[in-house]
Parts: sequence; C-alpha cells; structure tokens
Amino acid sequence: MQEMQPNHKKSLTFWLFFLVIFGLMNFMIYNRFVKQQVTEVGYNVFMKMIDDKKVKEASITSSQIIFMDDQGNTYKTGLVEDSDLYERLYKSDATFGAEIVEPMNPLLYYGIMFGVQILLIFILWRFMTKRITKKMGDDPDMMSFSLGGRGKNTGRIYVKSKNDVRFKDVAGEEEAKELLSEIVNYLHEPQKYTEIGATLPKGALLVGPPGTGKTMLAKAVAGEADVPFFSISGSEFVQMFVGMGAAKVRDLFKQAKEKAPCIIFIDEIDAIGKKRDTSLTSNDEREQTLNQLLSEMDGFEENLGVVILAATNRPESLDPALLRPGRFDRRIPVELPDLKGRIDILRVHAKKIRISENVDFETIAKTASGASGAQLANIINEAALKAVREGRKVVQQDDLMESVEVVIAGYQKKNKILTNKEKLVVSYHEVGHALVAAKQSNSAPVTKITIIPRTSGALGYTMQVDEDERNLMSRSEILNKIATLSGGRAAEELIFSEITTGASNDIEQATKLARSMVTRFGMTEDFDMVAMEVVTNQYLGGDTSLACAPETQTKIDRMVVDIVKEQHQKAAQILKDNMQKLHEIAKHLYENETITGEEFMAILNSEENTLVSGTEV
Repeated sequence: MQEMQPNHKKSLTFWLFFLVIFGLMNFMIYNRFVKQQVTEVGYNVFMKMIDDKKVKEASITSSQIIFMDDQGNTYKTGLVEDSDLYERLYKSDATFGAEIVEPMNPLLYYGIMFGVQILLIFILWRFMTKRITKKMGDDPDMMSFSLGGRGKNTGRIYVKSKNDVRFKDVAGEEEAKELLSEIVNYLHEPQKYTEIGATLPKGALLVGPPGTGKTMLAKAVAGEADVPFFSISGSEFVQMFVGMGAAKVRDLFKQAKEKAPCIIFIDEIDAIGKKRDTSLTSNDEREQTLNQLLSEMDGFEENLGVVILAATNRPESLDPALLRPGRFDRRIPVELPDLKGRIDILRVHAKKIRISENVDFETIAKTASGASGAQLANIINEAALKAVREGRKVVQQDDLMESVEVVIAGYQKKNKILTNKEKLVVSYHEVGHALVAAKQSNSAPVTKITIIPRTSGALGYTMQVDEDERNLMSRSEILNKIATLSGGRAAEELIFSEITTGASNDIEQATKLARSMVTRFGMTEDFDMVAMEVVTNQYLGGDTSLACAPETQTKIDRMVVDIVKEQHQKAAQILKDNMQKLHEIAKHLYENETITGEEFMAILNSEENTLVSGTEV
C-alpha cells in the first residue's frame, strides 16, 4: 500500500480535529437547548396537579399521558381508566388533546447539524480559496511560496516588477551598496569568480541602528540581481510547538535550492540567532531552530548560487557559530548617514514631491545632524503636509526647516498657554544656553531660539548647528557642551534667585556626558585609559553597565559631580560677565517668541546695551 502523503495526513488530522470540536459543541447545544427533560410521575400526582389547576397542556395517547405544567416542565404518566378525566381537565382550564412534541432523536439531530456545518465550511473554504488565488493573480510583484501549515514557512518570494527598488533609490550608504554589488555581480556572472578560484561569502549580515535602510538595501539587491528573493522575518520561525521552527527552516532552504540562484533575506535574525546557553530559561524551540539554520547554511555546496542576507540591530547578541567563516562571514555596517549622505537621501525622497528650486538641501542636512534615513524621509513628508495645510502646491525651504523641528522636538502646541512668569523664565533659560554657547570657543553656532512649547514636552529650545561634520569631540569641547547645558539653570539662579524643573533634560544630558568622560573616554588623570563602563546594544540606545568595584563607583560619582559643578559655575560666570546682553536678548525673545541665529548674533554684537526695566513678573 502506498504511503500516505504528508499533506493528506495533515488534512486528515484537520478534519478529525474539526469533527471532535464540533461534536462537543453540538452535544452541549443539544442538551442545553434541544433536549427536553421529561419527568415520569404517578397518576395520583397528575390528578393532584389537575385539581390545583397546574396542568397547562395534556396529550392523551393509547399508552401514556404527556402533560406540561404552567412553568413549562414536561411530565408523563401511565394511562388509567378514568371516565371523569376529560371533565376534570375541562374544569381546570387545561388544554387537552394538543400534541406535545417529544425530544428530537439525538442521531437525527447530530446528522442534520453535522451536515449543515460541513456544508457551510466547504462553501467558505471554496470562497476563500478563490479569493486567495485571485489576489495572487492580481499582484504580480509578490506571490506566496507556501500557504503555511504545520512545519511550513510563511515567507514571501518577490519576483521582478516595474516598481523594484534599485541601488539608485538607496542613498547615503555607498560602502554598503559597494559590498552588496559584489553579491549581485556574482549571481549574474559566477564564472568570473570561479575562474580565479574565488568563492563568494555564503551569508552577509546587515547591522546598524533602526531606520538606516537595511531592509531597503536587501530589496535593492533583489531588484538589481533579478533572481528569486525569499523574504521572511526571524520571528516567523518561532513557534509554540517544539520542532515546527526547524521544519520551517528546512522548508525554506529546500525551496531556495530548487530556485537557485536566489537570495534569502531574514529580517531581525536575532529573534532566532541569540547565543545559546545552559541557563534554566533557555528556549529549546529557538535553539533547535538555530541549530537547523546553522546546519542548512553549512550544508550548501560551493557555487550553488544561494546567498543569504540578514539584518539585525543587535549583532552582539548573535551566536558565535552563526558568525563564523562559512556562514555569516561578511558583516556590512549600515550606519547613520554623514552630511553628504543626508543630502543625497533628502534629494532622493524630494523627487516624490513638488519642491521649490531654491531649496538648500545642505542647510537642511546640517540641521538634521544624526538623523537616520527613515527620519529624513519623514522630514520630507512632513514638509509636504505642512505645505498642503497652508494651501500651497510647492514645498519651500521654511517648510523643510519646520519639519526638521517637528521630527526633533514635535509639533507646536498652539493651545499650550504659558503664564507671563513662565514665559519670562523660559526666555531667560533659553538665552542662558545660547549666550554661554556663543561666548565659548569650539561651540556650535546658535541658529534658532524659541519659547514655543512642543509636543515632546519642551517649553522651548536652543538649536545649534555645526558648520562642518564632526566625528570626534575633544575634552574641551565636551566640557563646553556641559557648560552650555548648565547655562539655562544658571540664568534662572542669577535672575530669579530660584530654580525650576525646566532643566531636567539638561541635567540628564550633562550628567551622561560627564560620566562618559570618566568611565569610557579616559579623560581623567585618576583612571587614565581604563574603561569603567561597558556599552551594550550600541545600535539601540547604548545601554551601559559599570564594571568596577563599589569603592571605584563611589569615586566615579564624586568625579562626575565635580565636573558638572565646575562647568555650572563657569556658565554662571559667563552670564554674570554678560548680564546686560542676557537681559536684552531675553526681552527680545519674550516679545517675539522666536529669534534666528542671525538676530541673536546681531543683538549680541551690537554696542547698545538696552536694559530691561527690572525683572519683576
């Protein structure tokens, strides 16, 4: 006898499961709503209930009497010769002679219900199958290469389309594109590499912060290579039942081998590729899935034409066996773009909207220092939305500058009303930052000061933009930045002899910089070049943990406090030396709510020293 196919076994299992579940449901429904409980009683009880006028209906047959009381309960009793029975029923106002329906035969009930339910399920299945088939036919860019099921992967295979993402659509990551172009060339012309005896790495790992374009780069490889491209997320391998994740891996690689040359892309591979350990909290299913992935990657024959791409934000969490030569042996960093990269990314996304010819992308890119590709795309989109809200059909420079502030600090809170005192405090606070920054060397120029509240919670902010791209910070530059962060609090103390909660974010940033100087950057004489802190998850916020003795931690805390305190005093002295300018600029900001960097420098460099008449509020 021929062995039953796996798909047939799965179908049989499904229908058996379906029959059991619906059998239980029908049994419960029958007993609760269909089956009537008939109580057998003696003839004397029947007669007493007639005399008490509790019999509502009665059906007299040749062998028994079935009757129902005024509460809806059904009874039956044997038939006894009683010539006065009909007269007695008549006097009790009972309805007799009416047929009382007995409970339905269970077999008949189950047969009808199962037949109806199976028919409905069959009709629904046929309808869904047609819909899925039609959808796959209408969408030539994406086809499902597996409809799922136990042990089947749920990935997608992308085929060539008119709207493919190409390398020209990805800007700001030239090094990554160059490395990936080699993979594309290998898939197109493998003989060039085999002639010289070179073999292409089997796996390439894209690592970098969120929003830098790792997934888009993988799609661009698919568009350029013009080969089948299997895409699946690491979390799709994770299953509740042991063995199913490994089965999905086997199925994925089996289909990839059949369609070689091709590319497999696994997004967020850290979901299954974490380091294996022997702790009690280890996940057997995830480790089995990882073992299967390692086995499949190591089992490829040379020049088979299957290339594996993967993306992650947490490369330090991956298992070393996954990163060894022969598996993911090429690591491609996809970092935050530099100034030129930001300009190129802005130009790429600007092609999708109507934009003014006099827009200066370099100025926008400088203002958006540290932004990822996704944030830059959002800046372009926010600028277009702002233009539409204001009834214009072309995006202008002001729209883009405002959209940078929206992405960084949030939207303006137009319904947020500050009291006069709060508005004055915020004015002096922000001017304190700007004035300390302007009076120090090696500080980024001030480009804008505002006291308009934002949805991020900021009541105001001072924007500084470096003229050039900065990759390194000296010790003096970090100290100047801590002093600038302390300028807001110092201004509050000098003018109002009182402090507010508005400096909370400044304090947090200043403390973080000072601690990094001590524990990570080796900028103190006491610790020299010894690292006291370890950074983890560098692409996801950079969590840190101290790696030193408790006594050393106490010393670190004292040194951090001394650094911040010293720069706080330095900021206060700068403001004392420029008190007249502090009053003058704060008054201008209080009246106008926003001033540009040019206006700020013009007032600062002017010879007139117009004082605010008092500081009472």
